[in-house]
Amino acid sequence: MSLQVIRRVVLHSADLRAPLHPVLQRAYAARGVRSATDLDISLARLLPVGTLAGVPEAVTLLLAHRASGRVLVIGDYDADGATSTALMVRAMRAWGFAAVDFLVPNRFEFGYGLTPEIVALARTRAPTLIVTVDNGISSLAGVAAARAALIDVLITDHHLPGAALPDANVIVNPNLAGSRFGSPALAGVGVAFYVMAGLKKRLDEAGALAALAPGVAEFLDLVALGTVADVVPLDFNNRVLVAQGLERIRAGRCVAGIRALLKVAGRGPTDLTSTDLAFAVAPRLNAAGRIDDMKIGIECLLADDEASAMELAGRLDALNRERRSIEARMQTDALAAVQRLHEKSLRPLHRSGVCLYDESWHQGVVGLVASRVKERVRRPVFAFARADAASLRGSGRSIPGVHIRDVLDSIAARHPDLIVKFGGHAMAAGLTLELAKLERFARAFDEEVARCMGAGERADCIETDGELAVAEIALETANALRAGGPWGQAFPEPSFDGVFVIRSARLVGERHLKMWVEVPRSGRAFDAIAFNYADQAGEATLPQGSAQLVYRLDINEYQGERRLQLLVDHLLPA
Repeated sequence: MSLQVIRRVVLHSADLRAPLHPVLQRAYAARGVRSATDLDISLARLLPVGTLAGVPEAVTLLLAHRASGRVLVIGDYDADGATSTALMVRAMRAWGFAAVDFLVPNRFEFGYGLTPEIVALARTRAPTLIVTVDNGISSLAGVAAARAALIDVLITDHHLPGAALPDANVIVNPNLAGSRFGSPALAGVGVAFYVMAGLKKRLDEAGALAALAPGVAEFLDLVALGTVADVVPLDFNNRVLVAQGLERIRAGRCVAGIRALLKVAGRGPTDLTSTDLAFAVAPRLNAAGRIDDMKIGIECLLADDEASAMELAGRLDALNRERRSIEARMQTDALAAVQRLHEKSLRPLHRSGVCLYDESWHQGVVGLVASRVKERVRRPVFAFARADAASLRGSGRSIPGVHIRDVLDSIAARHPDLIVKFGGHAMAAGLTLELAKLERFARAFDEEVARCMGAGERADCIETDGELAVAEIALETANALRAGGPWGQAFPEPSFDGVFVIRSARLVGERHLKMWVEVPRSGRAFDAIAFNYADQAGEATLPQGSAQLVYRLDINEYQGERRLQLLVDHLLPA
């Protein structure tokens, strides 16, 4: 498939009134930063707690169970759910709640959300209040079962609601119809943070806490990790949350579990970036929910002593290695299936939306496979695994401009008998489907994505911040860009394009392409690496001559020496 490089348009000049590196200043302007105020990501700039609807009612409900009730937090099985759960449990235990525990559904036994089966399991803990984090907005039957058992229910979630809302005592969700909250992009852990901030404020006003009780800001390390891991858009409010959490982690003021996960990942906290959270910490935490049971990940984040945290982080690291092995095998199968689609078509890829299924696939890893294949084919992708003898669970990943949860909503409206249940947000979604209806869904998905994409050409575009002058390809620029974050979804890390002469190329670690590249007619050459360049068999044609690179500036640290390195995301014909 041919890819077209387009450059981000700077629609206005930025009056930043600060001595910023010119490359960073251009990057900010291309991302809508207009003034120095837009760069003030101090905690004081956070949207006020009282502006998120439902928080006051949620606090009143929580306080009714503080002295003698039993609160059970029920989270999702991903990193957002794990950090949300740990935040809620830590906060309420520190603030005098009589009994607080957690329960996380095993995805292979119970599926997603507050189901009636989970409520039945929860009842063995005799809770008086169930609090959902990062789930619950679509759990109509589960909430009904809890209320029938005389258990109060507080839902905190960020996923898009369906046509009907569950009959919970209180719902806090920035995406409810009519919400005026300024950041609908909050992750589940962000919603949990706002609820706990409201609780702390009410307890302080009542003089109900000791002077040494932790403040809500002490949980921002968890908020940063969960927000980055869930790949929600980094709007201004989320950038504040992530920046403040990163600052705490860099200063060593984070939970023992995050320190341990950084250590097993070989990352130091002092110069940590959001990219490190996304690619080093989050996958290890997510591995528990994908391969085993997220209880391990939550216990790691709840551990207070270093030894326990390191033992649990080691288990998570081992699970992540297992996950990578499973994913690699599945990805090979998936890409082979895409190639078969290619061979059957007269066009490069005749499907706007791609559906893939193999009965041997692991349902905990299909989301990652969908993500990898989406990056390759640059189309929205659903990957499916067998849930039981008659049904499938699918995980989808999308591209900018195609809201995948809305796609599913439209399919459900057009074909009411097709999807058993679904949920998600703009870039990721999940669904349950009868095996016999897979082909019908694949056709409906392709048709609906085609409607969203129009001609579909934008899916084949790579957006960059343009070409750097030779003098700008420097360690100084890399340092400035690293300090200019946090970067993430909808506020992407700056990337650049340019034509280079490849002077040497070799595979390292079987899959990664190590290169020495030169800017033509400049005499300047640079170290470059393209991760996962080779296919799964470790076979790849080594590039020669000139090529157009799409790359980011990185700092490679080895034996105390810091050197510039180009991280190559795309290697295209010159």
